[in-house]
Order: sequence, then C-alpha cells, then structure tokens
Amino acid sequence: MNNVSAGEVTFLPGARSAWHTHPAGQMLVVTHGTGWTQERGQDKQVIKAGDVVWCPPGVEHWHGASDSTSVTHYAIQAVVEGSAVSWGDQVTEQEYLD
Repeated sequence: MNNVSAGEVTFLPGARSAWHTHPAGQMLVVTHGTGWTQERGQDKQVIKAGDVVWCPPGVEHWHGASDSTSVTHYAIQAVVEGSAVSWGDQVTEQEYLD
C-alpha cells in the first residue's frame, strides 16, 4: 500500500483543520469524542465515535473538534502524483461556529 497516507489525529476543543481537498477523497474513522465536519457551501455535520465519514475527491472541507469536546479520528487518503492533500484558507471563527 505505497499510495496510501493515514494517521491518527486528535483535535482539542475549538481546534480544526484548514479548508482542504484530497485528490482521491478521504475517509475519517472517528474513534473518540465529538466533532464537526463541513463541506464548502453545506451545513456543518456532527461526527462522533463510531462514525465513518467519506469526503469526496476534490471537495473542499474541514474537520475538527466541537467547541466544547475533543475528537480523535483516523484520516485515510490515497496519494496521487505525490500528494494526498491540498491546503486552503484557515477556517474562520465565524465559519467554525455557524
């Protein structure tokens, strides 16, 4: 599995990723806590332990903890032409809390 990138990520309350995309999509397997994820232009979704979330290829999104609880998940994504992620802007406080 040379073309797969994976890692366990913990976000403390209030922490989140920046907006980003994945060329082949991304799977999140939530193992602890409660957090949020959002695709650009869509409503924020609650994620919790036991959830498996699919982020489609090329769709800008973010994920992280809720404002009051931490969340831990495995992030699994394929590497395409040497890259598994393309980072965008930081998620603003207003975007995060809306």
